[in-house]
Amino acid sequence: MKYILLLSLLALSLFAQETLTTQKKQKLTLGLGPYFQTQPYKDVDALLVPSPVIFFDNGLFYVRWSRAGVYFLGNKGEEFSWGFSLTVQPRTYGYKAEDSKYLAGMDDRENTFEGGLAFSATYNDTYIEAMLITDMLVRYESWLFKTEIGDEFHLGNFVLYPSIIIVYESADFVNYYYGVKENEVDTSIGRTLFTPGEGWQLGAQTYIEYPFTDKLSGLVNLRVDRLPTSAINSPLVDESFIYSGLVSLIYTFEY
Repeated sequence: MKYILLLSLLALSLFAQETLTTQKKQKLTLGLGPYFQTQPYKDVDALLVPSPVIFFDNGLFYVRWSRAGVYFLGNKGEEFSWGFSLTVQPRTYGYKAEDSKYLAGMDDRENTFEGGLAFSATYNDTYIEAMLITDMLVRYESWLFKTEIGDEFHLGNFVLYPSIIIVYESADFVNYYYGVKENEVDTSIGRTLFTPGEGWQLGAQTYIEYPFTDKLSGLVNLRVDRLPTSAINSPLVDESFIYSGLVSLIYTFEY
């Protein structure tokens, strides 16, 4: 059913293109840098991978770092813009059983891609976004709801984009990444049966941009998320927070 919904909305977007206003000149930002993410699981090393950085929004399609989407309804104005879109993004959660002695004997929990509906609105430098997304690769097989509110500030040559993030995580999601099934129990290391429920993950992040030239800038992303209480109680977990970030050089040009 979720795939029928996504395909239907994609078809609708093809008929709604003329309702979206686009700028005469478009901006495209490209970059590359290392991305890191700590792992809340016992004795599991942090993730460190190269990450492309793309920012683009022409009122019809957009890319925001690693998330992409297509608008099917909305309006792009000088001061106020809003839009409903289809969106897709990676989910870099999970582990392999060999990552830690505390996870030995567990089934692997895998990364996935999520897709669904998003609503975003901006007024001058303030923005809000809400997303209803689902697991597209049939890992945790449920829905998440995310909302983010942020603003833009200037401090000398630095530009900061701080935001607050609230994510509702379903019981299926929390159980997939933090639960312990009956066949995974190992009391010798304190790994007891654990079936967590739903929860709320709270986060805060900021982008920090510093221009070196008119087109070349440095970009830093810093983010912290507090796990839902239901996940913190897992015998697999020894950290309540996930810390993540990115350092990148970015190049912005118009066409």
